[in-house]
Amino acid sequence: MSSRRTHVIIPEQLVAEIDDLVGKRSRSQFLVQAATYELKRLRQLAALKAATGSWKLANHPELKAGSVAYQRRLRAESERRHKRLTSVVERS
Repeated sequence: MSSRRTHVIIPEQLVAEIDDLVGKRSRSQFLVQAATYELKRLRQLAALKAATGSWKLANHPELKAGSVAYQRRLRAESERRHKRLTSVVERS
């Protein structure tokens, strides 16, 4: 990845705290990591905001009793299937 020099104004106290934690020679790397993390977080928030209201309970009647009940039912079905399949293998 290519790099570009930029002029950023940061409060002295913040620079001092960064330098205390990571050192002057690692300041740029720290700021790149922090900016990358924040951009990812902001993109995720924007995606969540854009998706708000797109999921309708009417389209998912299996969740009417709640997601916990649905998950328990799936696990119970999985357990029954597993028991059935393992009993067939044992009989063979």
